[in-house]
Amino acid sequence: MMVLRRLAASIPLILLATVITFALVFFIPGDPAARIAGEGATPEQIAQVADDLGLDRPVAVRYLDFVGDAARGDLGTSYTFRTPVREMIVQRLPVTLSLTLVAVVMALLMGLPAGIYAARRAGRWQDRAATAVTTFGLATPNFVLGLLLILGLSIQLEWFPATGYMPMSEGFGLWLKHLILPGLALGVVAAAEIARQLRGSLIDVLKQDYIRTAVAKGLSPVSVVWKHALKNACMPVITVLGMQIAFLLGGTAVVESIFGIKGLGDFAVQSVMSRDLPAIQGMVIFAVLVTILASLVVDIAYGWLNPKVRTS
Repeated sequence: MMVLRRLAASIPLILLATVITFALVFFIPGDPAARIAGEGATPEQIAQVADDLGLDRPVAVRYLDFVGDAARGDLGTSYTFRTPVREMIVQRLPVTLSLTLVAVVMALLMGLPAGIYAARRAGRWQDRAATAVTTFGLATPNFVLGLLLILGLSIQLEWFPATGYMPMSEGFGLWLKHLILPGLALGVVAAAEIARQLRGSLIDVLKQDYIRTAVAKGLSPVSVVWKHALKNACMPVITVLGMQIAFLLGGTAVVESIFGIKGLGDFAVQSVMSRDLPAIQGMVIFAVLVTILASLVVDIAYGWLNPKVRTS
């Protein structure tokens, strides 16, 4: 029931997203039909393009057609690539998902130990050092970090390739080797936020009475943290992780361009640069759906960790 309520609550948000996305056409300067027809096109040719694309129909009719087509999965045809936008998204989605997966795994591998380490040494110099590192991670733009990684680990040390992407079908090691640097560039900010949230939450949990009882029974500090405290302390971390997944998908636009990865981020950048309206609209709708899905996964995880949430 909780999942159904969340899905029902998402419908107005999706409709609002379609209204905003459809309104993009009115904010882009110039006549789309003239831009598609090309330089030197005659008025008759421009009119023909407008008729073929339905740009000369009433706004309300065009919006209803737009929503109906989007509901059926038809996001239009890219002006630049002359290919259905849905096919472009399906074609490039595995690349971006691979990059996001590597970034999330790196964020968890860095953020969880750092947060636990800082919380167990709250107030000491180790805690202050960890806080300084996470602050530096949050303040560093991913494109700057990406360029530094290319300069240091690719050009100087030649440990990883600087650009490009290899599918997993070519070998897991080769696939991972091409994603280490861009995944690290994306994952550092997420790791820093996870570490900060986990530190604060875990410090509060470790002060609870049931934790003192577990310590009084003679349980080791590691057992107290991992078996008793961590599950309750992870509630805000799950929220951050859900938000970070949507952020990472959006952050791939710059990182993919830097590392020469042909994913959804690169597709979005090319669409904006070429004023490819159907592609932009399709990417915005896709991003909204991904964000809603991430929020739904967070709610389900909340229900698993805290049964009270299932009935709230």
